[in-house]
Amino acid sequence: MTMVVGLTGGIGSGKTTVADLFAKYEINVIDADVIAREVVEPGTPGLTAIINKLGADILLADGTLDRSKLRQAIFNQQPLKEWLNSLLHPLIREKMQDEIKKATSPYCLLVVPLMVEKNLQVMTHRLLVVDVDEEIQVARTQQRDQVDPEHVKKILAAQASREKRNAAADDIICNNGDSTVLENKVAKLHQQYLEMSRLYP
Repeated sequence: MTMVVGLTGGIGSGKTTVADLFAKYEINVIDADVIAREVVEPGTPGLTAIINKLGADILLADGTLDRSKLRQAIFNQQPLKEWLNSLLHPLIREKMQDEIKKATSPYCLLVVPLMVEKNLQVMTHRLLVVDVDEEIQVARTQQRDQVDPEHVKKILAAQASREKRNAAADDIICNNGDSTVLENKVAKLHQQYLEMSRLYP
């Protein structure tokens, strides 16, 4: 059994950067966002169900899902949003479990943005939270997504609070500093996780 380290953090905290640093040590990274796209690829039961519910208009010309149209369709449509979640969440969870079983590194990283909100840390042996000051989150997300600060603050309000996320954590990486500091923190945690992974033969 492979030891599973859950990785989460609020928007703009630097989860992807941290995951990429672990990947340099040849650690298998299982990313929920990537899986969420895979379960609605052409030919999948997920996409077939969405087409049956919303019609072929929900597709782009190349047969892939039109994500912006889907977002518009579920916007302010709570029953439709709930239907979509009840369709996709089990598919995503099942694929995450399959990827965990296939992991070949001493431990694997399960990256889920809404880990604490969805209580998915039950799938992990240890939870690592990337923590960052709110003003840095807002600035980074603004720069990355070209959105105004109010938009970012609404997203933050919809996510778990820093306090709740950090309270659920076994390990916390503070990502307010520069890249060298972050690399050193990941290197240290990697060594700790290698030691711990020996308990999971």
